[in-house]
Amino acid sequence: MKTTGNTLLITGGSSGIGRALAEAFHDRGNRVIVTGRRQDLLDEIAARRPGIVGLPLELGDPASVARVAAEVRERFPELNALIANAGISRPEDLAGDRWDGLDAEAIVATNVIGVVRATAAFLPLLKGKPDATILATGSALAFVPLASFPAYCASKAFLHSWLVSLRHQLRKLPVEVLELSPPYVRTALTGAQQAADARAMPLDEYVAQVMQKLERGDHPRGELLLDRDQARRWAERDGTYDALFAAMNPG
Repeated sequence: MKTTGNTLLITGGSSGIGRALAEAFHDRGNRVIVTGRRQDLLDEIAARRPGIVGLPLELGDPASVARVAAEVRERFPELNALIANAGISRPEDLAGDRWDGLDAEAIVATNVIGVVRATAAFLPLLKGKPDATILATGSALAFVPLASFPAYCASKAFLHSWLVSLRHQLRKLPVEVLELSPPYVRTALTGAQQAADARAMPLDEYVAQVMQKLERGDHPRGELLLDRDQARRWAERDGTYDALFAAMNPG
């Protein structure tokens, strides 16, 4: 993926990793469009970063996706990169009497259907561009799950497999397919506690490493994974899955 000269759209780009990526690409002179659910956050990033365009988008609403796709085709026909980053994460107690599956349905709707829907909406525009890229945000938890977040981890495992197939099917087209698999990063993905957790990797440090990997083309098999997460990525191959699972899920 080029890190300069793009017109790119980032879903979930008004906060967290999406926003940090938007700012990093904007710093490199790219034209950046961010989408999100909250108009106030879109207005704030546009005010802080003149040149970044904020568009309200509800990925759970096909009409909203169609409206934004039509607007992008009209205003930004040169779009050559999609970063499908929007995602939610919630813990679930599957053994508890109150579990009703609704959080799991919401996670699948955003993390799975949302990525598929965004890709379907913008892939026709990307196909005709040189150096086109689709980058989707997965998680290192796709490979060894944190059992207290079952639907979230499973949604990222789905995404990993789906991107492998998408990459294979697009292999004869000039569309690169990349998977971003972050570790535990200091964002508000699961709430204020994560955003302040000293155990989490600082967001600016994480995005700086991602940009360096993109600049070097350091993403074997299309995967953008930090060195610290390679053990989880290859746990089953290396015979360490059970030990890693137990360490991550004590008791």
